[in-house]
Amino acid sequence: MKIKFNVQEKIKNLSFLFIFLFIFLFQINSPILNALPMDTYQSGPVTEELRLKIPSEFKKVWLQAEKEVWEPWLSIQDGFLGRQIFWDKEKEEALILVNWENKKLWKSISMNEVNEVQEKFEENVKTSLNTNVNPFELIYEGELVKQG
Repeated sequence: MKIKFNVQEKIKNLSFLFIFLFIFLFQINSPILNALPMDTYQSGPVTEELRLKIPSEFKKVWLQAEKEVWEPWLSIQDGFLGRQIFWDKEKEEALILVNWENKKLWKSISMNEVNEVQEKFEENVKTSLNTNVNPFELIYEGELVKQG
């Protein structure tokens, strides 16, 4: 009788442990679960977010290269809606927001093509500055989806 009682008590304790672990793990992963639908967000407008380190002494060269290289290329891309360029003087950082009709059109552009345009951009900058190095470091790249 005592052995049977111990087994029942252990089963009861294990059940509580599993319930506790399930609730604990579910709460930890809930932000991840809420974020997952963003990966499948393909049909609505999306904004590409780029942050770059732009030293103030090179700001004009950077803006000129953006205008000469990226702007014409972007303007002919299917799904491109426009872009906004910001610069923070204190941080010497740029924020570029590129608006796309949807994620599917944006991501359908081949990385080879993007890399070729980036190479042209860097060559433009290096020629303008008479240097062998691109002084503009990419700090962050991501996407934003308008809410509400």
